[in-house]
Amino acid sequence: MHIADQSNDQLSQVSQSARRSPLTMGLVWVTMITSFPTVLIGVEWFKKGFSLQQVLVCTLLSCLLLLLYSIPATQLGARSGLGYCALSRTIFGRWGTWLVTGNLLWVFFAWYGVTAVWMAYALRDFLHVGLSVTLMSVAFAFLMAFNNFFGFSGVANFARYFAAPCLIAWVGYTFCKALSIAPATAISEPAHQTFFVALTTISSFVIGFAAWGNEMDYWKYSKGGVLRSAIPLAVALLIGEIIFPVSGWLVARVTGIIETGPATTFLNNFSFAGMAIVGVVILAASYFAANDSNLFGSCLALESLRPFKHRVSVTFMAVIGAVIAAFLSVTDSAKTLEVIAALNCILMPTPTVVMLTEWFLQRKFFQRDWDFSYVPSFADLPSIRWPATLALLAGITVGIATAGIIPALEPLHVGICPIQAWLTAAVIYAILRSFEYASERSDRQVLAAAQQESEEAKAVVRTSR
Repeated sequence: MHIADQSNDQLSQVSQSARRSPLTMGLVWVTMITSFPTVLIGVEWFKKGFSLQQVLVCTLLSCLLLLLYSIPATQLGARSGLGYCALSRTIFGRWGTWLVTGNLLWVFFAWYGVTAVWMAYALRDFLHVGLSVTLMSVAFAFLMAFNNFFGFSGVANFARYFAAPCLIAWVGYTFCKALSIAPATAISEPAHQTFFVALTTISSFVIGFAAWGNEMDYWKYSKGGVLRSAIPLAVALLIGEIIFPVSGWLVARVTGIIETGPATTFLNNFSFAGMAIVGVVILAASYFAANDSNLFGSCLALESLRPFKHRVSVTFMAVIGAVIAAFLSVTDSAKTLEVIAALNCILMPTPTVVMLTEWFLQRKFFQRDWDFSYVPSFADLPSIRWPATLALLAGITVGIATAGIIPALEPLHVGICPIQAWLTAAVIYAILRSFEYASERSDRQVLAAAQQESEEAKAVVRTSR
């Protein structure tokens, strides 16, 4: 294996001996897409007038759409042994890679900060701690960095032995209890919104919350094989993005509580039998595990640009995360979550879709395999790869324009914004890359013909002598 930057471990393939089992990867993924906001969003969907049938159908459709993206993305990581930023180099060029990496860093910083704020709110609301939310948010931003000092092993072990079992037990108990008190007629009650509105709203949240975009950074530690990623992904989505939101909807239907504050208080008593300390422990498991993954992805991105020592990058990222947590602690957290989720599912997965399109084109049309053993240094990269960069910018533009986060573009808020962004990028890249490949093949043929003519001319000269 040849790696252009030998000093940078993040550009090296993960060895087979370091790969984890599907069970471990599934437990890690449960912690990454299951969180308290996913049960509160069910309350919000009830408030918006979505029926239980709409919630069930739309969450299921959203998860199926997400699997169409997630399974190939995880397989790219597992088969290559490389992460998000390493794979982006040959596709996007030098400046395109900076754009992709920069988007990852600021989006993950935002998630890291808002998750630290959620933990501070949990401490305030459940245990009635009188400290400033801002102060607690900053403190948690630093505490949540601890597991990352031990690399992926620290992240995986915390998820496998503590966080995931806590979350699975919590989700299962909450769902069964909510189901037991909900009336049987709930499933047949009419909706107050159209199915199209429900699908647009629900899919944007589910895909925005559960599509990380840099799946390769985590699944490069998995063994290859479609079922090895499909089953863990499907189970994690069932737990985090179907069962938990439905539980929130059922609670709102039974109690009539539709505001976040009262819903949080009720769910404390409902899920944890009023034992606030139990609630804090389980929420801490959820939020700490989620930020383990956020910080891990951020550090990989930073280390792909420059070979920092891992503990130095963890410390630096924790400081940045603490600053952002302090800022977000004084903003509208619900609106912040909506904006971050909408941007996350556009900015992060769209480059991955471009990479997957390249992988598909190489195998099916160009009749060659992507050489995963070679990762070029920045010095060896072209300044920009236009097909990938233009496709990325087009996809991002379509996604943001249709996401509903810019008030002036509200008339364009139609459809499923991430899917529209991904399809735009994939189609444009496939067209531009095919033209580029045809041009490269023509140039190679001309060069080969010229070389052949040169050899023939030399042969004639030698013969005449």
